[in-house]
Amino acid sequence: MFVVIQLFFSFIESVLQSSQLILAGVTIAAASFAGRYILRNRAVLKKAMEALPIDAFSKYHHGGFEAKMSRREAAMILGVPITAKPNRIKDAHKRIMIANHPDRGMLF
Repeated sequence: MFVVIQLFFSFIESVLQSSQLILAGVTIAAASFAGRYILRNRAVLKKAMEALPIDAFSKYHHGGFEAKMSRREAAMILGVPITAKPNRIKDAHKRIMIANHPDRGMLF
């Protein structure tokens, strides 16, 4: 009986090893087909990349922040003009705090 169990487990082990080899082969084949597709269609892909809007990320501030936050920098972060009234600044701050809160949207 012990020999039968030992043979069964060795059979299961060989099946698992062969399935890992099959999975590796399928992964390599998929990567090869994807690479071939990209190489064959690179002109089309280049046109598609050029068609994307260049200014898609232009609303974000380029560059670093100042050592000490100024009113201008705070207004840029809040998305309000520098001359905004205090109630508008509070509303913008509340909106950003709610949007970035870690508990927002959780089910429990």
